[in-house]
Amino acid sequence: MSTSADKIHEAELAFDRKRRTIGMFLGPIAAVAVMLTPIDGLTLEAHKLLSIMTLVALWWITEPVPIPVTSLIGPTLAVVTGVVPASQAYAAFSSPIVFLFMGGFILAKAMMMHGLDKRVAFNLLSMSWVGSSPKRIMLAVGLASALCSGWVSNTATAAMMFPIALGLLEAIREMFAANGKEIDLKRYPYATGLMLMAAYSASIGGVLTPIGTPPNIIMLGFLDQMADIHIDFFSWMIWGFVAMVLYFIVAYVVLSKMFPADVERIDGAEAFIAKKLAELGGWTTAQKNTLFAFIVAVILWVTPGFLSIALGPTDPMLKMYNRLFPEAVAAMGGALLLFILPVNWSRREFTLTWKDAVAGIEWGALVLFGGGLAMGGMMYKTGLSIWIGDGVVAMLGGEPSMVLMTAVFCVMSLLLSELTSHTAATNMIGPLGITAAIAAGFSPIPVAVGIALSSSLGFIMPVSTPPNTIVYASGYVPITKMMKGGAFIDLIGITCITIPLVIYFVSWIVG
Repeated sequence: MSTSADKIHEAELAFDRKRRTIGMFLGPIAAVAVMLTPIDGLTLEAHKLLSIMTLVALWWITEPVPIPVTSLIGPTLAVVTGVVPASQAYAAFSSPIVFLFMGGFILAKAMMMHGLDKRVAFNLLSMSWVGSSPKRIMLAVGLASALCSGWVSNTATAAMMFPIALGLLEAIREMFAANGKEIDLKRYPYATGLMLMAAYSASIGGVLTPIGTPPNIIMLGFLDQMADIHIDFFSWMIWGFVAMVLYFIVAYVVLSKMFPADVERIDGAEAFIAKKLAELGGWTTAQKNTLFAFIVAVILWVTPGFLSIALGPTDPMLKMYNRLFPEAVAAMGGALLLFILPVNWSRREFTLTWKDAVAGIEWGALVLFGGGLAMGGMMYKTGLSIWIGDGVVAMLGGEPSMVLMTAVFCVMSLLLSELTSHTAATNMIGPLGITAAIAAGFSPIPVAVGIALSSSLGFIMPVSTPPNTIVYASGYVPITKMMKGGAFIDLIGITCITIPLVIYFVSWIVG
C-alpha cells in the first residue's frame, strides 16, 4: 500500500513530466507568435531577439531539454536568424566572469577532495560551546554549512553536511534506545529541523561571496556588461555578510521553534564528532597546499577593498592593481597554484591533477553563465533592453519609486526561483531589473543585488534548490513541513531583510 509520501512523490513526477512536455511545444509556438506579432518601437533584430528570448525563457522554466542546452540554443539561434554575428553571440562564453567561477570551482574541488571542508566543519562542531545541546548542535551544523558554502558550491556543502547530520540523528536514536524507547527518526521533529538547517544554511551561506552561488556572479556580470558597473569582491562581501547573518538568524529561530528537540542533551553526539575528527588525522601536505592556494586567492580578492579604503577609489595604485589582478585572475591564480605545489616531488605528484580538476568543474553552470550573459549582451546591443525597461517602468506607473521597483523584482526573482533553477531565474529577471532601473533613472546596483539575494531564498519546494532536494530525498523532511518552514523564512527574509537591505544599506554604500 502506497504511503502518503510515495503518493506525493508520484504526483511530483507526473507534474514534472507534464511541465516538460508542455514546455517542449509551448516554447516554439510562443516564439513564433511573438515574431508574427507587429511591435512598434523594435528594430527587426530586436524583434527577432525577443522571439528567441521567449523560447529560451519558457524552456528555462519548463526544462524540456537541459538548462545548459537551452543556454546554447539562444546565442545559436541569434546567429542563424541574423541578429548578431557569431563572434558577438559567443563572446560572453569567454567572459572573465566565467573564469572567475571556473577558478572557484577548481579551488572548491581541491578543498573537497583533500577533506579541507570536512576539517573545517568538524572542528566547528567539536568546539566546547557546542557540547551535546540539541539547540547548539543545530546552530553549529548551520554555521558549518553556511561558512563552507560561501566558498564551496551550495550543493557540495549540503552533500557534505548530510551524512554529518545523519550521524548526529543516529546518536539520538541510540540514546533513546539505551533508555528503552524507540523513535522513528523520519517522524521526529528535531530530525526535520536539523536536516532543513543544513540545507537552508547551504543556500544562505552562498550570498556571502560573489562565487558563493551562481546568481551572485550572474548579476555582477550583467552589471558589468549592461551598465558598465564593476562591483569588486570586497564590496560584495560587505552586504553579503550582513545578508548572510540576518538570513541565518531568521532560519535558526524559525526552525528551532518549529522543530524543537524533546531532550536537553544528546548523549553520544560529542563522541561521534570526536571520532570523525580523529579519522581525518593530522594535516596532510595536500591540505596545507590547498589552504595556501585558497588564502592567496582570498587575499588577491579582498586587497582592492582595503586599498580603496586606505588610498581612495581613484588612486593610481588601486587602478594598476585592478588592471593586473582582477577577480578572475585572482581565482585562476589560486587555482593554478594547485597544479604547481607538490605533495610528493620525487614522484612528481602535485596537489591537484587535471583529471580531478575537470571532474570538479560544473561545466553546465559555466555554459549557463555564458548563455545568460550572451543573451543579456545582445539585448543591450539590439536595443531590446531599453524597450523592455521602458515597458516595465510604464507598467509600474511611469515614475516608480526605488522601493516599489526593488520590491517588484525581488518578489519576481523569489517566486520564479521556487519554480525553476535559481540560476535560470536570475538569467531571466536580471536583465529586466537592470534595464528597468536605468530607464527609471535609478542606480541598477540595489535592484541587481536584490535579485541575486532573493533568488537564494528558495526554501519552499524540494525542486527550488539542490540542497532542498538532497535533504528531502532522505525521507526525514515531509514536504508539508518544508513548505511551512520555508514559507515563513522566505516571507520574513524578503520583507524584513532583502528589500530594506538593498534599498538602504546597499544604496548607502554605492552612494
